[in-house]
Amino acid sequence: MNATTVAATSALRERVRAMIESAPFERAIVALIVANSITLGLETSPALVTRYGTVLYAIDQMVLGVFVVELALRFFVYRRRFFRDPWRVFDLVIVGLALVPASGTFSVLRALRVLRALRLVSMAPAMRKVVSALLAAVPGMASIVGLMALVLYVSAVMATKLFSAVAPEWFGSLGASLFTLFQVMTEDWSHIARAVMAESPYAWMFFVTFLLIATFMMLNLFIAVVVNAMQSQITEDIKEEGEAHTRLLLDEVRALRREVAELRESAR
Repeated sequence: MNATTVAATSALRERVRAMIESAPFERAIVALIVANSITLGLETSPALVTRYGTVLYAIDQMVLGVFVVELALRFFVYRRRFFRDPWRVFDLVIVGLALVPASGTFSVLRALRVLRALRLVSMAPAMRKVVSALLAAVPGMASIVGLMALVLYVSAVMATKLFSAVAPEWFGSLGASLFTLFQVMTEDWSHIARAVMAESPYAWMFFVTFLLIATFMMLNLFIAVVVNAMQSQITEDIKEEGEAHTRLLLDEVRALRREVAELRESAR
């Protein structure tokens, strides 16, 4: 490859970079993602599919083609650096799933086309910050999940020993007790507690204690971890913005000093 070809390729790459990083291009991709999400939702209606199925399919394929071209352009511009950005890899995986033939053993992948709507996360900076904060909270959440699993297991063993004879349909085995206590954590638990209390009046002590520990305390811990991660993300963003502003001010001061120095030299 001679120097002329290299220069032409570099110039083309810079023009493509300017296009794909421009605000109108980003807005157009976001609009296509929203439109594609709407059409995928419309495909869930048998009546609409019967009347407009061909049109919906054509729109779906057209949007998919645009996404493939967009990713190809980004790969052309960034080359190996394309894979250094996890959001670009995220987009590549989602679009790649849509390209798998949705027939035979892969027919279930047809339902995964709606995952293209998740590309809004990678296209919207505000959403990316929220997701980044949630990912940063995962280590803290993992510890809480482990603690919750331990509390749930201990409570299930106790419930099985205490109430297996009273309510075998809910606490007859360890597995049944685990499922029942998880149900107690996530939905209305009064009918279970009252049914058990009809045979064991002091069962309320177990249920109230379990709810206080497993629901209120654990839920607050989850919220605290997420809020702390969000606060850390906001602090980092403010710090980065402040550093950028400081660098800009320093550059302006240096430019002014150079101009003053040049004026002094010309005055001499």
